[in-house]
Amino acid sequence: QVQLVESGGGLVQAGGSLRLSCAASGRTFSSYVMGWFRQAPGKEYEFVARISGSGNRTVYADSAKGRFTISRDNAKNTVYLQMNSLKPEDTAVYYCAQGTYYSSIGDWTSDYWGQGTQVTVSS
Repeated sequence: QVQLVESGGGLVQAGGSLRLSCAASGRTFSSYVMGWFRQAPGKEYEFVARISGSGNRTVYADSAKGRFTISRDNAKNTVYLQMNSLKPEDTAVYYCAQGTYYSSIGDWTSDYWGQGTQVTVSS
């Protein structure tokens, strides 16, 4: 069972920044796509960003483009989400996920999830 542990959440004022981290257990971390999702109060899970195993390819939700940056350090088995210009609507529990990319369909599946870290943005 893969273990993913998020950290870095907290309370920040609108316009501020946070960097979330997700530490993964061993195995072959660099072989897997990593992604971030979030769930705001009363809302469904929302895709935020994903990054390829090598780190060469990234995909962002429209809500994250221009403000958030996903990155990874495979030597540390860690993926990051740098969040700038935070808005109150970014308030949510943020989850990281590990999955597998299937080039044949151009999509990925998220197989393992962390417990989440709370991000609260005050107005």
